Amino acid sequence: MKQISLFLTLLLLSSTLFSQTQPADIFIIPQPVLLKKNQGYYSLPRNVVIQAPDIPGIAHTISVLRDKLSGAAGFHVVKTSHSTSSTIKLYLNESFNEKLGNEGYELSVSHAGVLLKANKPAGLFYGVQSLIQLFPPEIESKEHVSTVKWVLPFVEITDFPKLGWRGLMFDVARHFFTKDEVKQYIDAMVRYKYNVLHLHLTDDEGWRIEIKGFPKLTEVGAWNVKRVGEFGDFIPPGADEPRNYGGFYTQEDIKELVQYAKERFVNILPEIDVPGHSLAAIASYPELSCTPEAVNYKVRSGEKIMDWSGGAPPKALLDNTLCPANEKVYSFMDSVITQLAELFPFDYIHLGGDEAPINYWQNNSQIKALMAREGIKKITEVQGYFTRRVEKIVESKGKKMMAWDEVLEGGVSPTTAVMSWRGMKYGIEAANDGHEVVMSPTTYAYLDYMQSDQISEPRVYASLRLSKSYEFEPVPADVDPKYIKGGQANLWTEQVYNIRQAEYMTWPRGLAIAESVWSPSGNKNWPEFFSRVEQHFKRFDFSETKYAPAVYDPIFKAGKTTDNKLTVDLNTEIDGLDIYYSFDNSFPDRFYPKYMTTLIVPIDAKQLKVITYKDKVPVGRMITMPIAELKKRAKLQ
Repeated sequence: MKQISLFLTLLLLSSTLFSQTQPADIFIIPQPVLLKKNQGYYSLPRNVVIQAPDIPGIAHTISVLRDKLSGAAGFHVVKTSHSTSSTIKLYLNESFNEKLGNEGYELSVSHAGVLLKANKPAGLFYGVQSLIQLFPPEIESKEHVSTVKWVLPFVEITDFPKLGWRGLMFDVARHFFTKDEVKQYIDAMVRYKYNVLHLHLTDDEGWRIEIKGFPKLTEVGAWNVKRVGEFGDFIPPGADEPRNYGGFYTQEDIKELVQYAKERFVNILPEIDVPGHSLAAIASYPELSCTPEAVNYKVRSGEKIMDWSGGAPPKALLDNTLCPANEKVYSFMDSVITQLAELFPFDYIHLGGDEAPINYWQNNSQIKALMAREGIKKITEVQGYFTRRVEKIVESKGKKMMAWDEVLEGGVSPTTAVMSWRGMKYGIEAANDGHEVVMSPTTYAYLDYMQSDQISEPRVYASLRLSKSYEFEPVPADVDPKYIKGGQANLWTEQVYNIRQAEYMTWPRGLAIAESVWSPSGNKNWPEFFSRVEQHFKRFDFSETKYAPAVYDPIFKAGKTTDNKLTVDLNTEIDGLDIYYSFDNSFPDRFYPKYMTTLIVPIDAKQLKVITYKDKVPVGRMITMPIAELKKRAKLQ
């Protein structure tokens, strides 16, 4: 309790010390706790000497700094443990600075050079991320840039995270991403001080991890028929179509990824989603199902298998659940969890628990016998029985179980950690009941949601713009903060086929979540934040990272006059943009009509084309809005 009080005091202090805006030429994300800019700049010499202690856990930090300075900047860089003339000094505090904790740092740039201090190697690593962001954006270039003056502003920074769990979930089950692509994702997330990678390893579309003793999980469960289009509406694959789309990680791959993440101070949280979302496992081993027809099941390719018309839980069109009444299931789960516990050193194992249908259970004789034997009164409590049993297995391996918030409905042990995805509500309830909670609500943190109008994005069931993500506050005012472990953004990949699209969906919304879980509460300023985001767009350009410019896209609002003429209003997510438009099928630029007020759509127009400009420069994409779509939205069809 004493540590919590100290932490809250420091956060309050930091809120009073930190200016609401960073200096004009400093664009660090996430925003540091305390930043003071001084007059002047430090110009790095051509020969850069990095002084750092020879201790475990610091080698990669040195490597990151050396690669940036020798690559894009072209400096000659040497590392030493003792020097009287170091350019950049990395220093571990001899006595523990309570203010900084395990991940905080102090960074100073002055006439004497760069001094970075921390209690632990993780703090030095995060301090280096901020140091790199003080350089011009060309520092991110993969090629040498000779036209830049490599200077650093004189500055003093004190920084430490608000929350210990700063996560990104990467769904590698819907579409397989290679080991190198996962490493690429890790490298991107650590630049913004994320420290948990949640790997969604299994689902109806694929089982992605080797489990000794169950070879069919990867021989059968890791492969499906590739389909493109709108996920959920694909034509069911024919019997003769090759099932060669997918892949999996061997246990050696997992060990390599865990070590790679560890060097970057990232914990990997494995998720095996059960009892629902288990079609890949059931297609591999039908005996894990309650349903005899499971012997004919195949790994899903994206065809419809759920009916959501009645709300949650969905009605299953086939039984994608493990059978809670089958002892073979618990033997299977014991083997899986045992191997997960050995492969992943993180304290937690995630066992899903979301969206499990009950309609196949309702008429199953095994389930009815289980309910009678265990005194279970409601079918909705059957999943609670399953959850409690698998949690005991997790605990027997020395781990803690985490699950999606639906598990609360069936009754769970107070030791179950809850990841709240259906808004903030269930996380608040769980925290008030004494559960550890990670907030990952759809409201702010679902990176698979559309970022712009649905006419220009891969269509999914909801939208989430950057400004809304920036509103995320993972620690609600009405809960004891000791139960909120942290916050997380989730990237589901039903509509994400490759790593470039994964980048596009993650950034820049991942910047907003990063700031929400690291930086002090109460300092948020949307215009100021976006001014920093625009500078990071430049960094993404130099690093060749794909990102979404959707924040520049106009927002369409269709309407109608009293005499049923179609109207459209245009708005923008950020200030300072000009919108130009055309109805005549040509492509507008800034010499076309400028949007000023509600438009009345010409009677025979077929499309509205719009583009946004900032300071006479096009920044938005050319967007074509079909008039038929506007009529549909205005209910004129």
